[in-house]
Amino acid sequence: MNRIKVLIADDHAIVRDGIQQLLKPLDDMEIVGEAIDGFQALEKAKDLNPDVILLDIAMPNLNGLEAIGLIKEALRESQIVVLSMHANESYVQQVLKSGALGYVLKASSSTDIVDAIRAANNNEYYLSSKIRANVIDSYLKTKKNKPTARGYDLLSEREQQVFRLVVQGSSTKEIADLLCVSPKTIEKHRSSISSKLCVHGRLEMLKYAIKIGIVNPELWDS
Repeated sequence: MNRIKVLIADDHAIVRDGIQQLLKPLDDMEIVGEAIDGFQALEKAKDLNPDVILLDIAMPNLNGLEAIGLIKEALRESQIVVLSMHANESYVQQVLKSGALGYVLKASSSTDIVDAIRAANNNEYYLSSKIRANVIDSYLKTKKNKPTARGYDLLSEREQQVFRLVVQGSSTKEIADLLCVSPKTIEKHRSSISSKLCVHGRLEMLKYAIKIGIVNPELWDS
């Protein structure tokens, strides 16, 4: 039997220890590593190439939403299950849109975590049993709809990524290092973003992001 290689990413040691105790006895799973923040989750994912990453949505340095996008960009085959305290449907939508397959509430039963890991490993969606089942259907229908004409949709995929990292508070150098490009390239992206959205500086970008629903403040404040 091929065991599912799992990477645990959570900034709370007690949560990581609890998940370790839950998964270690299972014959079909192997814990290959742990991470304590978003940046470490990204780096360890690249090094360990796990099958499934169990990822806290609210971590320091790089939050879960941005970590999801960067991990999926680097590792197409690794699947992601998000751990969260929030049952809000809009949070779930953002997580699924970012590329995760699972969303599990921290208040859920331990079987939810196990089932979510197994489902993600089979390339299947999984939601915590306490979240309404129609969230996935709603997300998939929304995904098929044509994008609106608002300015954000006119940004390229890379510009959207830079925009979200700027909003999160990352500096030009930090973003350049994270995306493996030069600071000059990031400045060009920022200039293009400002021109397309008619916003200047992080504060204006943050207000714009909250207004159009790209950012939920609770998720970005870790």
